[in-house]
Amino acid sequence: MFKIYSPQVAQQTILKRQSPDENIVPDAILERIEKLFGERISPETAVSRILHEVRSLGDIALKKWTEKLDLTHLNSFNVPEEDIENAISDLPKEQIAALEESVRRVEAFHRHQPLISWMTNDLGGTLGQYIRPIRRVGLYVPGGTAPLPSSVIMSAIPAKVAGVQDVVVVTPPNPEYYHQTGKHVPEIILAACALSGVKEVYTVGGAQAIGAMAFGTESIRSVDKIFGPGNLFVTLAKRQVFGTVGIDGLFGPTETMVIADDSAKPAWVAADLLAQAEHDVLASAILLTPSQALAESVQKEISFQTESLPRKNIIGISLENRSGAVIVNNLEEAIDLSNNYGPEHLCLAVSDPWSLVNKIYNAGGIFLGEHSFEVLGDYIAGPSHVMPTGGTARFSSPLNVWDFVHIINLIALDTQTGSRISAHAAQFARAESLEAHARSADKRL
Repeated sequence: MFKIYSPQVAQQTILKRQSPDENIVPDAILERIEKLFGERISPETAVSRILHEVRSLGDIALKKWTEKLDLTHLNSFNVPEEDIENAISDLPKEQIAALEESVRRVEAFHRHQPLISWMTNDLGGTLGQYIRPIRRVGLYVPGGTAPLPSSVIMSAIPAKVAGVQDVVVVTPPNPEYYHQTGKHVPEIILAACALSGVKEVYTVGGAQAIGAMAFGTESIRSVDKIFGPGNLFVTLAKRQVFGTVGIDGLFGPTETMVIADDSAKPAWVAADLLAQAEHDVLASAILLTPSQALAESVQKEISFQTESLPRKNIIGISLENRSGAVIVNNLEEAIDLSNNYGPEHLCLAVSDPWSLVNKIYNAGGIFLGEHSFEVLGDYIAGPSHVMPTGGTARFSSPLNVWDFVHIINLIALDTQTGSRISAHAAQFARAESLEAHARSADKRL
């Protein structure tokens, strides 16, 4: 049931943020862990043990945990490059056209993002910054139950624009697809890889895949930074390997917030909320509106539209626990609630969306008007659909080209400047009780 809340109640329920460490682990997950490990341990401990085995045993551990977790026996994790290239010809032309249009728009969008090395001679000699692409990155692409080719495009294309030399994709085996086709990785994922310039794909998922990319195994060479969303175990693994490699972030369940006035179409608003709710039982789909009539109409539309959707069981749990409509006094109050919440996706289904944009400070992406709906952002609009979740939009950004580069500072002072400022450096050093530092500076005086 999609409920209607007052702002006061909503702030204590669906708008209340929790720390990731406060989330209650479902009993079903704890029971499965107990079955796998022979004792009731936390997900963090389970992931730590898997990572330790991958680091110590390499491919042996990958095969063991792929059999245990994905019920799949693999002799090789590597997907041959010819299989990646051939996947394009195996898909219907309509799907290829959609993939190609997505690649074109995502690349065009990210090529507008400036990556500029610079130098200055204003401070005596030359100072500057070099922008260098990360040399080797790994992309985790979920796909054990449903293929997600969009996840390939939305990460691999910004990496390509940034100039990354090696882009590696790991994706879990899909048992159902294997029974149908004899192939572990859906053709549409491989086709997305081919069109995005990815030539290195491995069939492995879960925490063991993160461990393989972080530490390296006999089959998979380690990477410098890991990208991509995943389930609880993937997220915990990314957190535990951070420092050995870089990570893009820790992503929680997806979320959308719609701010709508009485000009919005209830059927469209309902459809947009349902599109988000079908992702996951933990997904959030929230409507903020000053119109009681609109909220009630959306409520009815959601009930009607849900009945014909294949994932209605997932939707039902999401709507019951994590979603709802909030009746606000005006659009200004809606913006305040939104800024405090910091949604991943913020959709403005109002008569004049541009009038609200400058008031929004915290959001992963802003979708203006009902023809710029969030589903287009998922697949084909242009910006990456990898956006901050869990309120992290207050301090972090959507995936972009800068995530795939790093900055190297350049210091080439002339002799006169180096000598002149050495006395100041010595003063700092002695104030910090670092005499060897000071004497190094003294020698240049």
